[in-house]
Amino acid sequence: MTPFVLLALAMSGAVLWLLLRPLLKNPPTIDMNHDLNPLREQIRQLDALRDSGTLDAEAYALARARVERQLVDQVLQQTPPATVRATRGPWPLKASLAGGLVVGVLAFVGAGYAWVGSPDSTAAALPAMAALPTETAPHPMAPGDMRAMVDTLATRLAQNPDDADGWVMLARSYAVLGEHTQALPAFRRALAARPDDAVLLADMADALAVSNGRRIEGEPLQLVQRALVIDPKQLKALSLAGTAAFDRRDYPAAIGFWERLQQAGPPDHALVRQVADGLMEARQLAGGQAAAAAGTAQVGGSVTLAADLAGRASPDDTVFIFARAAQGPRMPLAVLRKQVRDLPLQFRLDDSLAMSPALKLSSQRQVVVGARISKSGQALPQAGDLVGETAVVDLGRTDLRIQIAGVVQP
Repeated sequence: MTPFVLLALAMSGAVLWLLLRPLLKNPPTIDMNHDLNPLREQIRQLDALRDSGTLDAEAYALARARVERQLVDQVLQQTPPATVRATRGPWPLKASLAGGLVVGVLAFVGAGYAWVGSPDSTAAALPAMAALPTETAPHPMAPGDMRAMVDTLATRLAQNPDDADGWVMLARSYAVLGEHTQALPAFRRALAARPDDAVLLADMADALAVSNGRRIEGEPLQLVQRALVIDPKQLKALSLAGTAAFDRRDYPAAIGFWERLQQAGPPDHALVRQVADGLMEARQLAGGQAAAAAGTAQVGGSVTLAADLAGRASPDDTVFIFARAAQGPRMPLAVLRKQVRDLPLQFRLDDSLAMSPALKLSSQRQVVVGARISKSGQALPQAGDLVGETAVVDLGRTDLRIQIAGVVQP
């Protein structure tokens, strides 16, 4: 046992004796439930943060020790108001209070040892404590104190560079201070030791995006994608992925990521609340985008048969009017079936005439549009069929003129 532990135990014993001695003499007590309730509520909040995974074990221990120290201080400083009649408390009440004091003092000593004197752990709850709401931390850490603790941690890591927990804590501490550029080397050291940590990947992606002018494309998005492969429900990664999709105007993708975030996180989670407005805007923009696409996802025009080929076609022969991708598979994206007797005719092709749900006209920006007369009625071209095609045209054209003036050669 180290000298520090012996000294800590001796000091805690002395403190406990001073605290417990008046209780054991059965002094007058008062009902302090009302005054202590805020601190008890803070302990319940810390328990909830620990259970949800927001606070790790070390952060929880340090935060709870801090609240329990305040609880001890308030008990010691409490005096009966002049308007309140003091009554003697029964032994169970004294025993309960004494037990609480024991737990509080020992927890505080243990947390102090973990932070100051433990040779095996340089990780402490800096970001967790800094991020706690004011009702959870009634005496928030001053920026100067935070900076001193971060500098101390950085010095320790220079002497112990293999401490992965320490690099994680240093990276997140810099992020809390808003020093995202300084956080990046620490994040990289931490990820070298924990490459499959989805939370760490998302945190680094966030810091890197902020350092890059809040642009998520590039390496930040790659980190986000890695995080979602490891944990498809990682909240920060879902939030960032949705933001990246929104920035590139892929509103359906943004909606998908943010809806997954809402389903994965509790309703009162900060990220769930933050994406609510963005999700509403993305839905509105996606609706307008879909309406605009509906007006352009078509092609149309007229089809005629060249006079010198009229004798080679019968009125009952099938006419296929089709559109195919300008590049890629030659399979038609949309097909309209008519007869020679209908020529000349006006036509329009859109997604309602798609041959496959996976291949639609709206999936392309440029297409080739054609018409073919088939005596056999077969969809595949046959030698002797009569055909005409346009050059490559943009989707949305409705003034196309197709003349069937060629013959499919054997």
